[in-house]
Amino acid sequence: MPGAKKVIGVLTGGGDCPGINAVIRAVAKAAILHRGWQVIGFRDGYAGLVLRESMELTNRTVSGILNTGGTILGTSNKANPFRWAEQQPDGELSFSDRSREVAAYCEELGLAALVCIGGDGTLSIAKGLCDMGIPAVGIPKTIDNDLSGTDVTFGHDSAVATATNAIDKLHTTAESHHRVMVVEVMGRYAGWLALASGIAGGGDIILIPEIPFEMEKVCRAVLDRADRGKLFSIVVVAEGAMPAGGKIVIQQMVPDSPDPIRLGGIGKLVANQIENATNFETRVTVLGHVQRGGAPTAFDRILATKFGVGAIDLIEEGKYGQMACLRGNEIGSVSIDAAVEKLKLVPLDGELIETARRVGTSFGD
Repeated sequence: MPGAKKVIGVLTGGGDCPGINAVIRAVAKAAILHRGWQVIGFRDGYAGLVLRESMELTNRTVSGILNTGGTILGTSNKANPFRWAEQQPDGELSFSDRSREVAAYCEELGLAALVCIGGDGTLSIAKGLCDMGIPAVGIPKTIDNDLSGTDVTFGHDSAVATATNAIDKLHTTAESHHRVMVVEVMGRYAGWLALASGIAGGGDIILIPEIPFEMEKVCRAVLDRADRGKLFSIVVVAEGAMPAGGKIVIQQMVPDSPDPIRLGGIGKLVANQIENATNFETRVTVLGHVQRGGAPTAFDRILATKFGVGAIDLIEEGKYGQMACLRGNEIGSVSIDAAVEKLKLVPLDGELIETARRVGTSFGD
């Protein structure tokens, strides 16, 4: 219809994190106020496309959400239209391809483009939809900061701030009781979150997936501190850290999830071994989902807003199959294929690791 408004959609997939609402706000405002487009939000990630659950986003809808955590649209880290999981009467899961139904729904809505906010799983699905002819662009979201193709993902800075705040509090009780405090943080298979919060919180030992640790050297670092009169230690452990020659610690298997391996438990393992080897009373704190909650930092609010505007620019320029990314201080774009083809791990010769080593931090190696 001549003069009809362009209609775009937006969804948030994967785990939640601070800054998602700031992105939704930026996408909606840039589309509505600057382009005059109509914006439809899909509920609970790709589930909204499969189950036809959506809501129109207006300037009023997104007002006042810049500083709020979570996502007004809801999210899901299990919903995948290419492998849709349904529980059968006997309790077993069955999987089916619902992508053609999604394509039909998008056509009914007159959707000109879809903005997919998420990590590697969400963006891989977005690329699949794009290959089917549904124009899609991506925005990188993960507290883990493990997406290649962008210098930083939004949500990471806020999670680092939360973890750092927790480490600060544990410092005082560790020193008061002459204890070793082990703090297990998220991050999956990359150590960005543990490394950044460990440095910012003054962690004495930081264990990350990129550097397999030797338990003897971890304990030696604790005892060396005691010899210098430091009768407490802070050990920051990434959930994906593992001992040299050992295996990653798995908390649970989730068969209907794009990433069926749920990590967790390495902190308790490390704490038990430190206490047995050093005779220092050792306590473990698993930060868990507190790292995903709360208001985004100023950095993440700004980055999320820039990403949202950048995604609208990609749609305007017809650059589908692309993800908005940060390069230095500028927003650019990269193909979703390149963004998800490999995890962005902490470089062993990078500045962060070298900085930590120079101030006496042990990596257990």
